[in-house]
Amino acid sequence: MTPEEIRAGLGEDLVLAVSDAYGLVTVDVAPQHWVAALTAARDGLGCAFFDWLTGVDELADGFDVVAHVCAIPTGPRLLLRTRVPREAAVLATATGVYAGARWHERETHEMFGIDFTDHPGLDPLLLPDGFEGHPLRKEFVLAARVAKAWPGAKEPGESEHGAGPGRAPGRRRTLPPGVPDPATWGPHKEEAAAEAAASEERPRRARSAAAGSASQATSDGPPARRTRSASEGSASQAPPTPPSDPGPATEGDTP
Repeated sequence: MTPEEIRAGLGEDLVLAVSDAYGLVTVDVAPQHWVAALTAARDGLGCAFFDWLTGVDELADGFDVVAHVCAIPTGPRLLLRTRVPREAAVLATATGVYAGARWHERETHEMFGIDFTDHPGLDPLLLPDGFEGHPLRKEFVLAARVAKAWPGAKEPGESEHGAGPGRAPGRRRTLPPGVPDPATWGPHKEEAAAEAAASEERPRRARSAAAGSASQATSDGPPARRTRSASEGSASQAPPTPPSDPGPATEGDTP
C-alpha cells in the first residue's frame, strides 16, 4: 500500500505528514486527532493488530507518542505518531480502540510522565513504590552511575579502588552522558566536594618561560654552548690528522 493510499484511507483531514522508510510508513497526526486516526487505521485500513505504544523524549520540542499497528497477514504496517508539549504532556487514551494499549500506556506514563486521559488506571507498573522521576526522560539523573563509576568501578581489593566515583588517581575523567558531577549529587558528594576544594587550594609552582626548568638552571647561570663555524663542521666530519714526519734516516738507524 502506497503512502497516498494510506493517506486516503485515514482521511486527509487527519493526516499531517506521511513518510516511507525501509518499508515502514510513518503517519504524523495532531494530538486532537490521535484517537480518530487510530480508529481509521483499524477500520479503514484493516490494522486490527496492535503491536506496541511508547514515547520518545524530544527535549524542548516535547514528547512523541508512537503506536505500531498492522494488518495481518499481508496488510500495511503503520507507525502512527503524534507530539505533545513538554509542559502539558497529556493525550487521550487509545484503550477504547485497542485494548492492548492499556499496559503500554501505563509504562509510557511511568517512564515519561505522559498522562493518558480516560485511561482505566495508570497504576505503577515497573518501578518500586515511592520512586521519584521518570527514568526515560533525558534529564533524568542516572543514580547508578553516580554510585558506581561507569562502565564500572574497581572492585574492593583491586588497585585504584576508592579513588572516587568517576575518577582515577591524579586526573579527572570525563563523565559519560547522564552522570552528574559527583561533587553536587549522589552519596559521595561530600567526599568529592572536599577533594575538589583541596585540589583548588593546593599551591602550584609558577615558573616563567625565561627561567626554564630546574634541570636546565645552574648556580652560575645557563651553561655556555660550544660554537663552531660552518667550515669547521662537526668532530665526526673533520679529516684524520696525519702522523708526524720522523725526518731523514741516518746510518745508525737499522730497519
